[in-house]
Amino acid sequence: MKAVTWQGKRDVRVEDVPDPRIEQPTDAIIRITSSGLCGSDLHLYEVLTPFMTPGDILGHEPMGIVEEVGPGVPDLAVGDRVVVPFQIACGNCWMCLTGLPTQCETTQVTGEHMGAALFGYTRLYGAVPGAQAEYLRVPQAQFGPMKVPEGPPDDRFVYLSDVLPTAWQAFEYASVPPGGTLAVLGLGPIGDMACRIALARGAERVFGVDLVPERLARAAARGVQTFDLRAFDSEKELVTAIRDETGGRGPDAVIDAVGTEAHGSAAAKLAQQATALMPRKLSAPLAERFSIDRLSALHMAIELVRRGGTISLSGVYGGMADPMPMLTLFDKQIQLRMGQANVRRWSDEIMPYLTEEDPLGVDDFATHHVPLSEAPHAYEMFQRKQDGAVKVLMRP
Repeated sequence: MKAVTWQGKRDVRVEDVPDPRIEQPTDAIIRITSSGLCGSDLHLYEVLTPFMTPGDILGHEPMGIVEEVGPGVPDLAVGDRVVVPFQIACGNCWMCLTGLPTQCETTQVTGEHMGAALFGYTRLYGAVPGAQAEYLRVPQAQFGPMKVPEGPPDDRFVYLSDVLPTAWQAFEYASVPPGGTLAVLGLGPIGDMACRIALARGAERVFGVDLVPERLARAAARGVQTFDLRAFDSEKELVTAIRDETGGRGPDAVIDAVGTEAHGSAAAKLAQQATALMPRKLSAPLAERFSIDRLSALHMAIELVRRGGTISLSGVYGGMADPMPMLTLFDKQIQLRMGQANVRRWSDEIMPYLTEEDPLGVDDFATHHVPLSEAPHAYEMFQRKQDGAVKVLMRP
């Protein structure tokens, strides 16, 4: 089959790889019909290269048709149309039953001291072959895949794999009070969708911050009050402008949907790039134990949120030696919540929003649909924020 493989920093290729097969009774084989390109994939494209191996198959946002099921998968049948969560979880362990499938005790990558295995996401999360491919082996298929109805296009449901539950959890963790205010830093796919969910679920005002014109325009068209980073001479001016909209206090909650991709410290950027250029035997331990994230978005969130407010982190951070302003966090009595989205924890709550009326605008959420063969160009375009790329879907 054809699949998108990682070959090195900023080097992805579409190659012929062996077809997946049933390996365990709880496996299923899915023929992919759509697979998303995620901002997290860009971390593998550049920042997290020490944890990659040439030939790794990328991608973790799939949907498709069931082609084969193992004997331990009683609720799936050949021909079912399904969306597959980005994490692999059993559904039966204590963590899964507590609503934390990202910490699944059956698939935890204990050798790396990490949580549940993920599709297409480095050896830290199990080095499981990913979903930017023609076919996908789905472990723990008795729990993960979500059956969706025939009829609507893939765009209606594919975001259940990651974008929708990640944005939904970001809003849940933000604990915005009824009629409250929310600021979202970063209007990429997750930040954009978090804004839409917040407005649909009762936030009185949502402020969106970015510096990409197309992303600002998309959010503004959905009722978000946008702030262009380029229009301010300093972070303090931006913080003051948003505080002025909230009685001088700051918003009740802030979602950091940027993470380590933030435009921040040049020194931190240099440290990230240096580890990516070193031999993997040296760079992986250094990156895991001593890497420094670019924390400008998180620092802005801490400054911006009102006293007693909540910060919800959905942007990915991977460093272990991050200077945090603990005095400010403590003094402002800020609550901080974060983590990979627990897809199946939220999927039943999200489903009613995927109706014919399409209140979240999923049908036209993707800016680009490309064949799998154009994956290298899609990665470059998305990483450089060219051609208005906000969300890219690939189709084998």
